[in-house]
Amino acid sequence: MERGKKLPVGIENFEKIRTEDFYYVDKTSMIRELLNNWGEVNLFTRPRRFGKSLNMSMLKCFFEYGCNERIFEGLEIAGEQELCRKYMGQFPVISISLKDVGFKSYPAAREMLCSIIGNEALRFSFLLESETLSKGEREQYKQLAAVGEGGGPAFVMTEEVLAGSLLTLSKLLCRHYGKKVILLLDEYDVPLDKAQQGGYYDEMLDLIRKLFSRVLKSNENLYFAVLTGCLRISKESVFTGLNNLKEHSIADVRYDDQFGFSDREVRALLTYYGLEDRYETVRDWYDGYRFGKAEVYCPWDVISYDDLLCSDSTAEPKAFWLNTSGNDIIRKFIRTAGPKTKRELEQLMDGGTVTKKINQEMTYRYLYLDTDHLWSLLFLTGYLTRRGDAAGGFCQMAIPNREIRTIFAEQIMEWFEQETGKDFVISL
Repeated sequence: MERGKKLPVGIENFEKIRTEDFYYVDKTSMIRELLNNWGEVNLFTRPRRFGKSLNMSMLKCFFEYGCNERIFEGLEIAGEQELCRKYMGQFPVISISLKDVGFKSYPAAREMLCSIIGNEALRFSFLLESETLSKGEREQYKQLAAVGEGGGPAFVMTEEVLAGSLLTLSKLLCRHYGKKVILLLDEYDVPLDKAQQGGYYDEMLDLIRKLFSRVLKSNENLYFAVLTGCLRISKESVFTGLNNLKEHSIADVRYDDQFGFSDREVRALLTYYGLEDRYETVRDWYDGYRFGKAEVYCPWDVISYDDLLCSDSTAEPKAFWLNTSGNDIIRKFIRTAGPKTKRELEQLMDGGTVTKKINQEMTYRYLYLDTDHLWSLLFLTGYLTRRGDAAGGFCQMAIPNREIRTIFAEQIMEWFEQETGKDFVISL
C-alpha cells in the first residue's frame, strides 16, 4: 500500500508533526474555546494517551512569541482571522511537563524538578542582558539557571528559590516583554503519583503545593494557565485558595471532543491510508470512551494500530495498553475485591454495567485503600467508561472496548480460578 503522510506514533511535538509531514487530527478549535470561555486557571483531567501533551504543545506553538504561522495554515483555527491577529504569537509562554518527576527518593525527584524548571528558564537566557530588568531581577534569573560544579546536581536551586521559581520566571518575563505570561503545566499530578509509590509523598506534596500556590494564586503576571493531569487533586489542598480555577473533567460537555478521536476523525484517517475495510475492527477494539457527550477512541491506539497495518496488512489488533504501569490499578483492584466485587467484575466481562458513585476529587494518598476508591480510579484512568447519564454523583460504568476487556481478562482469569476454584471462561 502506498503511504502518504507519516503517522506520528509517540510524537507529541506539534511543530514537528506539522513541519515534517506527519498526519494530524485537527484539534486547534480548542484555542478558540479557551479564549471564548475564559478561565484564568484551566485544569483538564483525562486518562493518559488521549492527546493532552500534543494539545499543550499546540497551545505553546500558537501563543508564543516567534510563532511560525505557517504550521497553522489549513487548520480550523486559521479561519478565525481576528482571533489569530489578536492572539497568535503575542505572549511569553512558560511550558513544562512534570511527567518525568518520578524517582525512588525525594532528593532525586526534587533534582529532576529543578532540572525541568531550570532548563525552561534557560530558554530565556536573554533575560541576563535585559535592560528592562533591574540588577536584582537579573540576579533572580541567575538563581533559576545556576548549575552545580564537580559532578553535582545540574541545577542548584534552594528550597525557597524552587518553590517560587515559576512565579519568579513569570514576573521576569512579564517585566521584559511588558506582556502577561501564559503558563502550561503538563502532567501536573505525576510527581504526587510517583511520590506515593516511592514513600516520600508528604515532602513532594508540600513542594508542589508551594510551587502551584505561588504561581497560580494572585499572580498579577499571569494571563492564563492550562494544567493537564489524570486526577483532580484537592483533598490535600494542592489548589488551596485558588478561586480562579476552572475544571474540565471527562464528565463535562465543554471540550469533550478535544481529547481523543471522534468516529468521523477515525474514518477519515483510515480512508486516507486506504484501510476503510478495517473500520469495524478498529471500532471494536479502540472505541467506546465517553467524555461529556462525545464518544471517542483512544488516539494513541488508533495511530499505533494503523502504523502496524501499514507495514503488515495481515496484522491483527492488540492491546497496546498491556504491560503499562497503569495495569497495576487492575491488579490492586483485584487483590482488594470481595464477593460482591467478584460478581460485578463477572457482570462487566459479560458486557454489562455496574453503577457506582464516582469521586472525581481523588487523592493519591488514599487511592488504594479500598475498593470504592479503585472503582473511581478505574473510571478516571480510562479502564472503565460511562454509559447512560450520570445522576447524583452515580454513574453506570462499562468496559469501553475489546482492548480493555483483553487487559481485564488477562489480569482476572488467574484470580477467578484461584479464588473460586472453578474455571471462568471468557470469550473475547
